[in-house]
Amino acid sequence: MPQSLYLVASHPDAPEARPLIDALSADLDTRFGSDGRASFQDWQPHDPKHVFLLVCNDDEAVGCGAVRPISDSIGEVKRMYAKYPGQGIGRAVLAGLEAAAWQAGYAELWLETRTSNTEACSFYQKRGYRRIPNYGRYVGREEAACFGRYLGPVPAATSQPELQSTLGNF
Repeated sequence: MPQSLYLVASHPDAPEARPLIDALSADLDTRFGSDGRASFQDWQPHDPKHVFLLVCNDDEAVGCGAVRPISDSIGEVKRMYAKYPGQGIGRAVLAGLEAAAWQAGYAELWLETRTSNTEACSFYQKRGYRRIPNYGRYVGREEAACFGRYLGPVPAATSQPELQSTLGNF
C-alpha cells in the first residue's frame, strides 16, 4: 500500500466512516463478545471536544478514531481501527488524534482496551501510554486495561486544528 496517508476531520456517521466502524464492530464482537457500538451514543458533532478522524490513502478511508471528553482536560480515545494492519495506519490515526486532542484543549488522553487484546496493549505502550487505574465504567472490570498519556500543557487559546494534512512516516 502506498504511504500517501492524510487525515480528514469527519463524523462517525459519514458514509466513508461507516464501513470502517462496521468492520471494527464485527471484529470486536467476534474476538471479545461486544461490538462497542455504544461509543457514539452521546456524540456531539458540533462540539470541538468531540474529534473524529479518518485516515485516507489516496481516495480510500483506511483508518479511523475518535476522542470524546471525560473532563475538560482529559479526552478518551475511542474506536481506533486500521483496515490494513501493519501499514502505519494505526500510528497515523493515533498521532492525528493526539494532535487534535491537544489543540482541542486536552492535556491527557485515556483509553480502554481488553487485557486479552495484547496487540492493542503493546501498540499503546510503544507510543508512550502507561497503565492507569481503571476509570469510569471500567472500574472493577478485570478484563479492562486502561491506559493514559500526558500530552503536555494545552495552548492558551484552543481552536479546531487543520486536519487535512499529509502525514509523514509514523
